[in-house]
Amino acid sequence: MKHATKALALGLALVAGVAMAAEATDPTVKARQELMDVIGMNTGILGKMAGGETPFDAAAAEGAKAAIAGAAAEIAAKFEPQAADPKSTAKEDIWANWDDFVKKGDALKAAAEAMDATTLEGVQAGMGAIGGSCKDCHSTYRIPS
Repeated sequence: MKHATKALALGLALVAGVAMAAEATDPTVKARQELMDVIGMNTGILGKMAGGETPFDAAAAEGAKAAIAGAAAEIAAKFEPQAADPKSTAKEDIWANWDDFVKKGDALKAAAEAMDATTLEGVQAGMGAIGGSCKDCHSTYRIPS
């Protein structure tokens, strides 16, 4: 449970960071930010359930899990066109290390798909992998805000 609490705290911190990001003006960058917002919002839903802040709801958990997996599947397509925007927090390293970046997005998708969203315990157990995937990518490819 200790690891689940740490993953929850990490997930919520990442959600807060995404929510505070300034809105981009470049439509490509804006689409990326919106995709990350979907991931952050749904990670927050699962994290609040896992941490006991909100009651467990299997349907909502399954919906959040599916939204994360679906959004993670779009990461490579949204980031492939390299676009610049002063409000973007994406590091240029993404395109220099494209295969690694895509692998990190695929890891998030796999973590979401592997989560058992039918029980609170399954959500709690799965949050570590989801939060770890987010942290792994953000610490490598995101400019701290």
